[in-house]
Amino acid sequence: MSNKNTNKLHLGKLNFLLLALAAVLLIAGYVIMSFNEISVSPVLLTIVYVVLIPFALLYHPEKK
Repeated sequence: MSNKNTNKLHLGKLNFLLLALAAVLLIAGYVIMSFNEISVSPVLLTIVYVVLIPFALLYHPEKK
């Protein structure tokens, strides 16, 4: 067998924390949408999908 690294994304504790925050905000956005708040929920969902999730997946802190 080869010595391939199975963790290809190298996600750390902060990345998983940001992804958990994104999941909570997604749930909150859809709950807000169920109350017909069509001015708040699309903005929240767009920010989570376009900014927070990609940032959580791509962020790698500098190692000293």
